[in-house]
Amino acid sequence: MLRGYSTVDGQIIWEFNTARTFHTINEIPANGGTLRGPGATIVGGVLFVGSGYGLAGQPGNVLLAFEVGR
Repeated sequence: MLRGYSTVDGQIIWEFNTARTFHTINEIPANGGTLRGPGATIVGGVLFVGSGYGLAGQPGNVLLAFEVGR
């Protein structure tokens, strides 16, 4: 579970379950899973996180990108 927390009171303000199958832009199914390893990165207002690359838990192979709605 990827979560965003309030900087004011620490409450969860957003969450996304990565343990699922994703339809990708190259039309090859990818699987999310364990969030392990390098942390999330923000570039140009987009949050990037790898999911499923851990050695334990739920393996997978997806790079997720999240952007605030405009």
